[in-house]
This record gives sequence, structure tokens and C-alpha cells, in this order.
Amino acid sequence: MSKRDYYDILGVDRSAQGDELKKAYRKLAMKYHPDRNPDDASASEKFKEATEAYEVLSDSSKRSAYDQFGHQGVDASGFSSGGRSPTDAFNDIFGDIFGDIFGGGDPFSRSRRSNRGSDLEFSLTIDLEKAVKGTTEKIRIPTLQSCESCSGSGAEPGTQPSSCPSCQGAGQVRMQQGFFSISQTCRQCGGSGRVITNPCKKCRGQGRVEKTKTLSVKIPAGVDSGDRIRLSGEGEAGPSGGPSGDLYVQIKVLSHEVFERDGQHLYCEAPITFVDAALGSEIEIPTLDGKVKIKIPEGTQTGKLFRLKGKGVKKIRSSAVGDLLCRVIVETPQKLDSKQKALLKELGTSLKEKKNSPISSEWFNKVKSFFDSK
Repeated sequence: MSKRDYYDILGVDRSAQGDELKKAYRKLAMKYHPDRNPDDASASEKFKEATEAYEVLSDSSKRSAYDQFGHQGVDASGFSSGGRSPTDAFNDIFGDIFGDIFGGGDPFSRSRRSNRGSDLEFSLTIDLEKAVKGTTEKIRIPTLQSCESCSGSGAEPGTQPSSCPSCQGAGQVRMQQGFFSISQTCRQCGGSGRVITNPCKKCRGQGRVEKTKTLSVKIPAGVDSGDRIRLSGEGEAGPSGGPSGDLYVQIKVLSHEVFERDGQHLYCEAPITFVDAALGSEIEIPTLDGKVKIKIPEGTQTGKLFRLKGKGVKKIRSSAVGDLLCRVIVETPQKLDSKQKALLKELGTSLKEKKNSPISSEWFNKVKSFFDSK
């Protein structure tokens, strides 16, 4: 089977130069890379075909020979005249497309970055009052901290780690597997790029020791269960002197015996007597700022909500404050004596005669209409 024209493979004109060739190959390499198409043999062949075309057309001497003599001018494999492998062609733009395919960058450049310590999470339980008004809490965190004796290097004071001879300090080594060059973590140094011949006695070469530290956590007003507070750099110290991770404080707000929270609003219930509901009254209810009085209008029904503006919760990073909503519950009296029962019976008879219960009357009319329609 005859080989396809290299210009057709890349989809470029015969006048295409550097950046245009690179862009065309980059697009095809991303589309047909074997890691994106693990079970597609045709995609693997197209990837090899595109790599071969780019290898030839991006090399001026090979391209000149190809333009004059076709495939015969550059050897049957297309790779022998310049001494480079197809992997070299791929690696010419490896840094550009590796990150797009795998979500990272050149693994060798990644290995040279400092090893960052792990993030930690701590669950902090506070009561509603502290959550609404804000507070400062002290917490104790067991964590790995940088060894003071060796300053996190892992080497005995007065000595220094040396560059790993296997990876020359890169932390990774490249392994040739057929067509591809694969990077792997260096086994000798574990990816750190360094070896310690004289380890620190205090941390045994780890560069970190277990300690418990006490931190003050500022809780902003308005936090709620599920909120997280990040303390930058208060996580575990990084290995080999790397930067520390972060500490995330997870907030849990305890249930309150009086108030129920819903976002920036607070709810509570207040019992009132039958007499207060019927004749109207003034009752005292609690808020997080102290007691306040609300007026109960004459004829108040159970379940009525009274809204107290600005007595709720202040939003985080905002001046907006929610409300307190108080639901009144008309309490039915219990354990009545004979005199109280007699008075209530007399009142009940009077209420029926005077038709002082419009809600009951309307409901019974609806029930009667329902059954009459059957």
C-alpha cells in the first residue's frame, strides 16, 4: 500500500512553514493520541503517520529531499536520514500538547517543583450565638511540621542532600518503550531529585516531625454549618523543605433550644393563652440581642407569624441582616377545675349564638356543600 502524501496527512499547503506545520500536527496529535484512543488501532496508525509527516516536513533537509524525490528520498521509514526518532518529533512540541492531553505540563518540569505539603481539615463545632455574632476559637491540630534541627532538608545539620545520580535531580527518568518515551518517578530518590547520605537524627531524614500546634481561628459573623475557613500554610509541612499545605476548618453549628435558623432568618415559637389571642395582648419574646415586646392583635389565630426586622443573621461579607419570625401558638388550657369548665361552657354557648367563629362557620359550610354534592 502506497504512503499518503505528507502534506495531505497534515492538511497543509506545500508552502506551509514552521508554525503552520506545528499547529496542524498539534491538532492531529491531540485527536489521535493513543492515550485518548486506547482501543483504536486506526487512531494509533494515524498518530504515527502524522508524527512521521511532521518529522520530515519540519526538517529542511528532509523536506527538500521529499519535495524532489517523494518518499524514496527520505528512506522507507521516513526517519533515518536525520538521525532523530519519531519520539523526538513528538517531543519538539511535547510541552505544548502534553498539558492539553493530560491536564498537566512536562512531567520533568513538574518534578522540579517543590513538594507541597498535604492540606488538612478540622471540624469545629460552635453554638448559634457564636455563629451569628462571630468569635475567635483556639484549636489544637496534630500535624507534620518542618524539622527545626535540619530546617526541613532531612540532612544532618552541617551537611546537605546531594543530587540524585539516577535522574540528575529531575525526580523522574524517561523510559523508552517502543515508539513512545515514558516518564516515570525515579525509584532511587522517590521523585525528590535528591538523596540524603547523612540523615538528620531528629527526623530520620524525613525533614518533618509530628507535632501538635495551637491556632486561633477567627470565625466571621454569619457562618453556617458546612462553611469552610481556609488557613493558608497551616497544613502539613512539605517534604524536602517544600511549602506547607492549607488547613480547612469545617464549621458545624449546634441546634438551638429556642431558635431555628434558615439562611439569614431565624424562627421561633411563642405560646399565648386563649384569652390573649381573643382579646389581644402584648407579649415578650427573646432575640439574640435581648428581649423585645410584640403586640398581639385581638382575634389572633394560632400559627400567625410576626416578623421582627433586622433581628436575624447578618450575611458574611455583607451588611444585609435577616429577620426573626415568631410564630404564635394558641395553647389549649389543661386540667380545668369545675368553675373554669362552667365558664368555658357558658362562653362556648355564647360564641355559637353570636357567631363569633367565622373560620369554623366557613369550614362547616364547605363540608356541608361537599357532602350535598355527592
